[in-house]
Amino acid sequence: MPNMSLKKNPMPTQDPEVRSHNFEEVALGYTLEQAVDEANRCLNCKNKPCVGGCPVAIDIPAFIAKIKEQDMEGAYEILSQSSSLPAVCGRVCPQETQCESKCVRGIKGEPVAIGRLERFVADYHMQHSKTEIKAPESNGKKVAVIGAGPSGLTCAGDLAKKGYKVTVFEALHTAGGVLVYGIPQFRLPKEIVAAEVDNLKKLGVDIETNMVIGKILSIDELFEDGYQAVFIGTGAGLPRFMNIPGENLKGVYSANEFLTRVNLMKAYRDGSDTPVEHARHVAVVGGGNVAMDAARCAKRLGAEKVSIVYRRSEAEMPARVEEIEHAKEEGIDFHVLTNPTEILGDDKGFVAGMKCVRMELGEPDASGRRRPVVIPGSDFTLDTDCVVMSIGTSPNPLIRNTTKNLETNSHGCIITQDESGLTSREGVYAGGDAVTGAATVILAMGAGKHAAKAIDEYLQKK
Repeated sequence: MPNMSLKKNPMPTQDPEVRSHNFEEVALGYTLEQAVDEANRCLNCKNKPCVGGCPVAIDIPAFIAKIKEQDMEGAYEILSQSSSLPAVCGRVCPQETQCESKCVRGIKGEPVAIGRLERFVADYHMQHSKTEIKAPESNGKKVAVIGAGPSGLTCAGDLAKKGYKVTVFEALHTAGGVLVYGIPQFRLPKEIVAAEVDNLKKLGVDIETNMVIGKILSIDELFEDGYQAVFIGTGAGLPRFMNIPGENLKGVYSANEFLTRVNLMKAYRDGSDTPVEHARHVAVVGGGNVAMDAARCAKRLGAEKVSIVYRRSEAEMPARVEEIEHAKEEGIDFHVLTNPTEILGDDKGFVAGMKCVRMELGEPDASGRRRPVVIPGSDFTLDTDCVVMSIGTSPNPLIRNTTKNLETNSHGCIITQDESGLTSREGVYAGGDAVTGAATVILAMGAGKHAAKAIDEYLQKK
């Protein structure tokens, strides 16, 4: 029976007072009854506007129709035709600006909770399915994928389904890329990522970890080893800093280092090999999802106070509204229209405060957002003993510096000819943050998907 409620079924969550002291998942997921009730809000529009908002073109009305019928395996089959990582996407994709922003139900109320339904179906499949994944028959052709993040894993999965022998080369000791080192456990449990990676291995994908391409092997050597095409999905893991005085003090981290220590190296556990200083007041500079992740991790590590410091207003923050709301619920302070000018140190070289200035919004800059302008005489000092810089990242230069005829732009991003991901080098494709700079998981997955299709077409002609 249709559900004409103007509001989504709310997502059950841990109480903020409880969750701010643990690393367990914040969102608890729908029950079967909630999922079916939410699915019944879908109007099954004939022109499917929501599909146009999905970077991997999931047939959204079709998978939701299966939920209405309580055919969860049928729903999962439809999801998996387009997405190699549905349990991941259901948790971390910004559906509110993509598929859900196109939903007709959103015109006079809230859109259908597409992301929550995707998560439910993927989790239900993991818990109940007994179907064995079998590797397709090999077509005898080899493809190398560099980087086991969202774009690389998607490209590898799509090619494996077509019978290609795919080897993924990952620099870290664990596959998953930003899914394991960047996004915290309380937003994306690592068991979920591991299960998705296992599914790819069952399709026949080989994953070699601790393989730094550009150091251990070059792309030229991969071709010499018999690989007929290469996909570069190495992400954008090189942190940026503000270049203000004091950034070399003890207790200053890039968000990448801070989150990698916490998420991948489990710095929150006693006896961790890479501990994080237990600070009294952590200041996180930035306003994106990564900044929210770092701030919420700091809170869980036991900081008495955690502050977000952002030079524009809250309305300009690039973080998801849900992440900002969760951070506020957990007691994170927000210093908006505030910009650091210097990090102060004590006589032992540790952080002992941060000088800041107040800002106001002026005329729009090249990005279209109003440019923050310093308010004269507004200087003040924020009492902090730890600073996390979360102002963006760029691609690591290793691949471009060790690969012949690979064109990059002034930001170090690999230049591709079109959405196929073809680079200036024949047989070499690229996608995700290595091409766009830091962006979303689902956009990286979309790039991996387009590249897999292009690689297949390229190799079919050889």
